[in-house]
Order: sequence, then structure tokens, then C-alpha cells
Amino acid sequence: AFADLESRQLYVAANYPGSGAHIAAIHLDSGSIRRLADVSGPALYYVTSLAFDRQRQALFFTTDNTRGKRDLNRLDLRTCRQEMLQKDLRTGDLVVNPVDRSLWGVRHHDGLSSLVRLELPYEGWDPLFVLDYGRDIFDLDISPDGRWLSASLIEVTGRQRLILMEVGQVQAGGSDFRVLHEFQDNAPANFVFSPDGRYLYGSSYYTGVSNIWRYDLKREVMEVVSNAETGLFRPLPLAGGELIAFRYGSDGFQPVRVPVEVRENLNAIRYLGQQVVERHPVVMEWNAGSPRTVDLDQALTYSGEYEPLKGVRLASIYPVVEGYQDSVAAGVRINFADPVGLHDMDLTATVSPDGALDSDERFHVKFAYDRWPWKFRASYNATDFYDLFGPTKTSRKGLAAGFSYGNYLVDEAPRTLEYRFHLTGYSGLDQLPEYQNVAAPFDKLLTGGVSLHYRNLRRTIGAVEAEKGWEWNVAFQNNLVDKELFPRFFGQASYGFLLPLDHSSIWLRGAAGQSFGDRDDPFANFFFGGFGNNWVDYQEVRRYHEYYSFPGTELNEVGGKNFAKATLEWTLPPVRFRRVGFPAFYANWAHVSLFTSGLVTNLDSAEARQSLVDAGVQLDIKLVLFSNLESTFSVGFAGAFGQDRAPSSEVMVSLKLLR
Repeated sequence: AFADLESRQLYVAANYPGSGAHIAAIHLDSGSIRRLADVSGPALYYVTSLAFDRQRQALFFTTDNTRGKRDLNRLDLRTCRQEMLQKDLRTGDLVVNPVDRSLWGVRHHDGLSSLVRLELPYEGWDPLFVLDYGRDIFDLDISPDGRWLSASLIEVTGRQRLILMEVGQVQAGGSDFRVLHEFQDNAPANFVFSPDGRYLYGSSYYTGVSNIWRYDLKREVMEVVSNAETGLFRPLPLAGGELIAFRYGSDGFQPVRVPVEVRENLNAIRYLGQQVVERHPVVMEWNAGSPRTVDLDQALTYSGEYEPLKGVRLASIYPVVEGYQDSVAAGVRINFADPVGLHDMDLTATVSPDGALDSDERFHVKFAYDRWPWKFRASYNATDFYDLFGPTKTSRKGLAAGFSYGNYLVDEAPRTLEYRFHLTGYSGLDQLPEYQNVAAPFDKLLTGGVSLHYRNLRRTIGAVEAEKGWEWNVAFQNNLVDKELFPRFFGQASYGFLLPLDHSSIWLRGAAGQSFGDRDDPFANFFFGGFGNNWVDYQEVRRYHEYYSFPGTELNEVGGKNFAKATLEWTLPPVRFRRVGFPAFYANWAHVSLFTSGLVTNLDSAEARQSLVDAGVQLDIKLVLFSNLESTFSVGFAGAFGQDRAPSSEVMVSLKLLR
């Protein structure tokens, strides 16, 4: 945190339930909070790396702190204008030198930590020195006169020390440091200089609770200045013998004022584990030993270039039971893979004993091969385990073979842009591959297409699903049937925003598509209907989000050469359970969504046009089996209404297994 006493503002990075990570200004007198900028990809506890340029009234902060490579951003506090200075800088622990306004930080790359410096206008960076492997520094700060740099140093051996370096010497290429204090097995955290430069204030769990400590640079002594009950963090010393710190409570961290008084009497808390050791010393022998005792040379089994394809071997073989349309098929599945999993193959062969099936439909084979980013699939009378449970069937008669390729144009979670193309051939079809209740007028089909899928969805702390953001996808597909082409394109988009009610969102969803060809030919149509969930399932729980779903009607009941669809959805706050079930099987939370959709097909033909509206509700309950195996039980109801058709309704019950 940083305090600007002239404007009476405390600048912090915040992240709490019901509000995404952001930079905020807290008024020191009124306590009012003003949101300044969002932080994409917040870190778990620190939210972002924040630095304050007091002269230019600007804040530096990092985004993509978790899965990304940390982008450097600047926020102008006068105009609230935000700009990205450097992408993928991979640098955190930022601090501004108040003398020359250079920006310092720690960069992590290839397992090594290095101290870097960025000069105005912050378009590049200069490495000052690289730490030895197994060493890392963090929590940098620079003294008000720009002469000294403080940091916390941690080593792979467990040593944790507060150190001091001379800025001029570091800029000249030196890496010498002076150890101010060693906290044994407790890290010195967030040490910063006082306004007069005499003290360094920080926190440590040395007593078992995070208390505020200060190091007197003149007397060269470490002192404790708080005796906290629940913990004080991130001290910010002010002029006049006072400091601001963040007190930990059940509802999060709260900024408080703390008087600076040296404490002479401070007792360590009593750890339950330590009491066990004192009463039963034998537990000291119950350990796995140090990894240093392992002779890595003897543990080595191979040295050289890894050739994954040559390493493919039998991974497993086991019996399976799967569904084929309305019949049951039993057989065996064989899996092959290399040890790292770069190549993954599986072969499934089953037989249906159902005498009602034709003889050429009783034998089933499926083959799958994955070598990222490629996928290859082939089947003969394809089966599916989940066809045993419920109305939605993906098993199909005949031969099918194809491949797909997918990769990312943007992969900076939560923002991703994925592309994919596919090509598949079918022979012996009696139903359309995408629509189980639509008969195929020709038994041969060649289909291919490309798609783009963009996601930028976010959730706040405590959320059970994405609560706001954008998502869209567009696809082009071409079907070749009996020497005739049936091109089509379609797309869908979703936008959600949070309501003042915690973890409650409004989502607006839309979809549209156009197909070309004879309206009477099934290959030239889109089809809609039903929730789409099976009684036992593995796919997305809220299947009504898909463009082809229309709860309240039968599967594939509504068709059209083109369509437009809009959905309004309200997700209510989840209800969390404290005691429902027992340790081996319990419920975490329940979540209700209300939705209504409008669908129009054949917009270009008044005679063939169909207009429908539905409204529904879905309840999802998260179940946990054996402590960490999650499943979701869902119940839904929807009614559909339309011109020239009787109202209809649908009840959906589904259990999504172990996902």
C-alpha cells in the first residue's frame, strides 16, 4: 500500500468476494473506497505487484500474475488512464527509485532470479545481476534518498534474511549485500523504509503470529512494535510515529492505524504440533528423511534425447460396457501411451448381443490417437458409455474417420483465443452426425470446417463459476453430400456482469446462423431442442448455454435453414452447506439459475418460419465423494411456447460424474 497524505488517499490492490481484483483508493479520513482499475490475472495473496511514483502521481502494477508472464502497466492517478508499458516482462516486486524515478524489480526466468532496472520511459530493462540457483529476493524497497535498496533473501536451504545493498554499487555491477537480520525459519515480509530513512518496517511470523517489526539502521538492532492477536501485515510507516497496517480478520484484511511502540514482552503462541512433540518425542522419527540422502546418479535410468513415439507401450487394458443407440455393447478397451503422455492411443472393441440389431451393427470399434495439437478419430458403429443413460445419443451407425487440429492465438488466462479446424468422412450413415433424431437422406458425408473461440471470463473470490466477462465463437462448416456442397456459418456470444448481490450475475447470450442449400434437405438445416443433458453425463452442466439447446421441446424438434436466438439468464448466489452429508460423501453448495430464450428459424420465409419462447430453471448441487472426487447433480424444468404449436414442458435430471 502507498499513502498520499496531500490527497489523503491510501492506494491498494484489492480482491474480495463479489468484486474482481482491482486497484482502489481509500480515503484516510472517511474510509470511502474508489475503484480505479481492474487487475487481470491477480496473484493469490498479493493481488499484484504495486509501485508508486509520487512525483508523477502514477501507479505501476502487474497483470497476468498467475498463469501468464506478468505484463507491466501504469495508471495515471490524475486522469485514471491505464496503459500497458511492457508485455511479458516477467518482473514483479516493483519499487520506484524516488530520486531518478527508475523502476526496479525482480525478474524470474529459467529458474533464476535477477534484479532488473527500467529507466524512463520504461520501454526496456537492464539486468543488474543474476542470483545463484536456489536463491531468490523479494519485497524490494528503496530509501527516500535513493541510496539504499532493501530486500528479503531466501535460500533453498531455508535461510531467510533481511539484506541491504547500496544502489550505486549495484548499478555499477556489484552484488554485495549486508545482512541486517536473520529470522531463522520465518521470512521477513514487506520491509519498507520509514519517511526519514532511519528504520525498516516489516512483518514476520517469528512468534507464530504476524507482528510488525522494525530495524533501526542507526543502532543496528531489530525491534518488535506490535503484539497482534490475529496478525498485522504490510506496514506503511507515516511521519509522526504512526503507521498503517492491515489487520487480519474473518472478513479479510482491514487497514488500521498502529502506534509505534517498542514491545519488550512478547510471548510465542503454543503450537499443537510442538506440544505433541514434547509429549511424544517418538514422532520426531516419523519422517521421510531428507531428499539430500537420495543418490541421484543411482536413481538415473536413462540419459539422452527423449523419443516419445518409440516409448509408446501398453498402458492399460480393461473390460467396458457402452451404449449403442438403445442397445448395450460389452467388450474391451486397450490404452497405449509413452511415459510422458505426448502420444496417447486407445482402441475399444465391443459386441452388442441385441438380436433386434442388424448383423452388421452388432460389432463396434473405436480408435483415438492424440498428439497435441492433433487429434485423430476412427470408428465403426461408434458406441458411447453415456448413451446408456438418457435421451441424448452420440453413437452412430457406419464408418467414420477424421482429424482435427487446434491451438491458441492468445493464451493469457483468463483471456484466450483458440482456433480449430477439422475434416471427417462418414459412410453408412442413417442419422445426421450432429442430430440424432434427423434421418440422413444419403449415407455418405464429407464435412470440414474452421472455428474461433474467444474467452475472457472472470470470477471473484468464492465464486462457483464464471461471473462476468465475454465469450464468443464463430464457425464455418461445409458439408459435401452426393457431389453437392452445403456451406454454413454460425456464431454465438455471451456477456455477463455482476449484480450488487454477491456472486449473482446477469448474462446476455445470443446466437445466429445461416446455411445454404435446399430448405427441404436436412443437411442444409440447423436443429434445436431439449436441455441435452443425459441422466449420467460428463459434459457441461448448463447445456442450455449451447446454441442448439432449447429446453421445453424435444431433441431436434425445431429446425431451420437460418436462425436467431437470444437468452437472458440470472444466476442466483450459491447456497453453501456447512453440514450436509458425511466425510466420505457430502454436498458443497447449491446454485440456481433462471433463464428465458427466444428462437426464430427460417427468417427468410414467412411460411416456414417458426418462433418460440421458453422459460426455465436449473438447480445444480456440487457433490464430493471420498473427500476430493467432485460430481454435480442437476435438476431442471422448462416450458416452451410458440405459434401454431401446443405448449410443452421438459424435466431434466442429470449427474455429471467426477468432474
